[in-house]
Amino acid sequence: MWQGGVRVVLPDESGKILLVRQKHDTGEIWMLPGGAIDEGETSQDAAIREVMEETGIIIHIERLLWHVEEASAERGQRFVNFFLGRAIGGKPELGEDPELGDAQVLDGIGFFSRAEIAAIDRLYPDFLRDELWDELEADGCRDSYRIRK
Repeated sequence: MWQGGVRVVLPDESGKILLVRQKHDTGEIWMLPGGAIDEGETSQDAAIREVMEETGIIIHIERLLWHVEEASAERGQRFVNFFLGRAIGGKPELGEDPELGDAQVLDGIGFFSRAEIAAIDRLYPDFLRDELWDELEADGCRDSYRIRK
């Protein structure tokens, strides 16, 4: 059975991208805000909810950037929809993952330039270092579809 997730690319007025930091026993990792799609929820609704929970920002979904699939023995069948979003309200502040209760992993929030993102040691997904910027600079942010093995 497929498990679905979402991530949102959210640029600010200067073109910097919003990232959240998670802290785990294995270290810290910076990533786009997002998470799992709940039962009965569309991926766009999940993206709007996850960004609000994690960052306090209310967004509008502009378009789908990527649909990434993974089918592996270790992780099973998963997909993540990466959306381009636009802030329409709220203010950036570190939120939480309600489903984690007292075991929160969110640890930081910030907007980062291309050079700043390139310098991050642990980043998910890694294609934020280069391919994201190519997509944002392309006329119309053309849609992409990927399959990962």
